[in-house]
Amino acid sequence: MKTRATAAAMAVVGLTALALTGCTSSGDEGGGDGGDSITFWLQEDLPDRVAATQEIVDAFTEKTGIDVELVSVAEDQFAQLLTSSAAAGDLPDVIGGISLPQVRSLSANEFVDTDAVAATIDALDPSTFSENALTLTSDGDTALAVPSESWTQMLFYRTDLFEAAGLDAPDSYESILAAAKELDSDDVAGFVGATAPGDAFTEQTFEQIALGNGCELVNKDGDVELDSDACVSAFEFYGDLTENYSVPGAQDVDTTRATYFAGGAAMFIWSSFVLDEMAGLREDAKPSCAECVADPAFLAKNTGVVTSIAGPDGDAAAQFGEITSWTITEGANAESSQSFIEYMMSDGYEPWIAIAPEGKVPVRTGTADEPTKFSDLWATLPAGVDTKAPLSDFYAPEVLEAVAAGPQDLARWGITQGQGSLLGALQGELPVSTAVSDVAQGGDPAEAAATAAEAVRSIAESLK
Repeated sequence: MKTRATAAAMAVVGLTALALTGCTSSGDEGGGDGGDSITFWLQEDLPDRVAATQEIVDAFTEKTGIDVELVSVAEDQFAQLLTSSAAAGDLPDVIGGISLPQVRSLSANEFVDTDAVAATIDALDPSTFSENALTLTSDGDTALAVPSESWTQMLFYRTDLFEAAGLDAPDSYESILAAAKELDSDDVAGFVGATAPGDAFTEQTFEQIALGNGCELVNKDGDVELDSDACVSAFEFYGDLTENYSVPGAQDVDTTRATYFAGGAAMFIWSSFVLDEMAGLREDAKPSCAECVADPAFLAKNTGVVTSIAGPDGDAAAQFGEITSWTITEGANAESSQSFIEYMMSDGYEPWIAIAPEGKVPVRTGTADEPTKFSDLWATLPAGVDTKAPLSDFYAPEVLEAVAAGPQDLARWGITQGQGSLLGALQGELPVSTAVSDVAQGGDPAEAAATAAEAVRSIAESLK
């Protein structure tokens, strides 16, 4: 079962045992006669989210008479299920909730009906989308997917501790290291971040650190750049931070959150999916710091966010995150598939975003008549699982503004250089996370970068 941790950790594709759960919309109340139907894969297997999606699907069927079979697919089963279904000539019509690397993998395998995708975006009006989201989901002028929403990866920090120490916001290598050194003690680590090898979250965390220092996976010619001076410097910085100012042992998506929630770290890197949990709205992931006993929202009230981190070798700070999208497969029932996605991005968009607003920041900001309709709505939607409340009840306006603005500046390795398929292929071996683990244990940054670069070059060669 997919957890909040794996949701934050993006799509980890692996060849594991096939697991698939499906639920079919009957269409009995919608007047569907079975003559028009589509199959929709949702990359999501949390029961509450699947059930909420089914309600939206049923509303679409009731309105249009088009039957939709909803199939829930776990993240770590996606690659195998896609391969086996393609081999059997049984791809779904629509796939939703897919990451940027997965969009590129679908495109590389020629599974996307790009004409149908482009027609869907045109029908919705491209001007109503984040321009950056459209760029990241396209290959040049060819649209590969309809971007739906995003989550943002950020550095979270204890504003109360920073203010007491007279520290500036940790938005650069220099200020992060200075704060980690100043605040590190026997009771509180200066920083906690992902270091576990073979973990996509480790690779994602480092990608944000690297982008801010001008460290790219590849250059504009497609040459691997992980062993460049900028990347070696990024490995050195993150190694220093995690070896000297963090907690012992390999850290992953769960342990980093747990340490910060317990009051054991002054800074950590996670995704916007943590916002409702930090506010005490989820029973199985509640803050446990000493102050949180009396006030479960203490950390939410005393946490600031940094969306873009700048390194000394970079031209500008960079923002890491993910955009999840819809796409239509080659050979699909294109007309009904387009109708379904158009519905999910209009009438169904509010209930879709409301499933988990902390991790579903809309990249379609509104409509032609109401340009900010969806972006204005987002901050008012109740978040949480066991308890529901708007995020604006807990966080300062500047925090939510930073989260909402994330999609505009989001950057990713390889995509803007036309090497998105390589980014997708890396998810199987995750060589960067191995390098990060090495430097976190005192390994030489140049050697770790060189080893990771050679592994990436080998993967790139296999794609030719």
